[in-house]
Amino acid sequence: MRIGLWLRNTQYVNMNKTLVIGVGNTFRGDDGVGLIVARRVRKAVPPEVTVLEQSGEGAALMEAWQGADVVILVDAASSGAEPGTIHRFEAQQQAIPSRFFHYSTHAFSVAEAVEMARALGSLPPRLLVYGIEGKSFAAGQELSPEAAQAADIVTAQILAFLSDVAPSFV
Repeated sequence: MRIGLWLRNTQYVNMNKTLVIGVGNTFRGDDGVGLIVARRVRKAVPPEVTVLEQSGEGAALMEAWQGADVVILVDAASSGAEPGTIHRFEAQQQAIPSRFFHYSTHAFSVAEAVEMARALGSLPPRLLVYGIEGKSFAAGQELSPEAAQAADIVTAQILAFLSDVAPSFV
């Protein structure tokens, strides 16, 4: 069975390789929010949807999404918006502002990986990036209430997206 969707520009995207990537560090407060979302999604989707947890190193992200048809990436953001704010970007339609994901401890961050892949012509056919605005990134802290609530919302949005584009998945 072929599963797919039509993008706005009438390009057909094969849904046979769907990937969800949670990015972060669970030992640094809200920086772990992407990993929390990934773990929740993993529990709700069948094995056909690959769910990965990554540290956020750009080259590893580019390697992970290679060959995927649809990629959903979730990471903590630090743009100055209110904690718990959810930012959603369609990478094929807009650049990912590096200021949103500058909190990364890596020299080559999520935003830079997306923009490098764009420059190299190696973006997946569909790449959604969620940034959840963090409040505290201190070592040893749990998620703030704002980030935890946003994680619930983003998890639900991802599951709804997967259900809409490939009802047999969820």
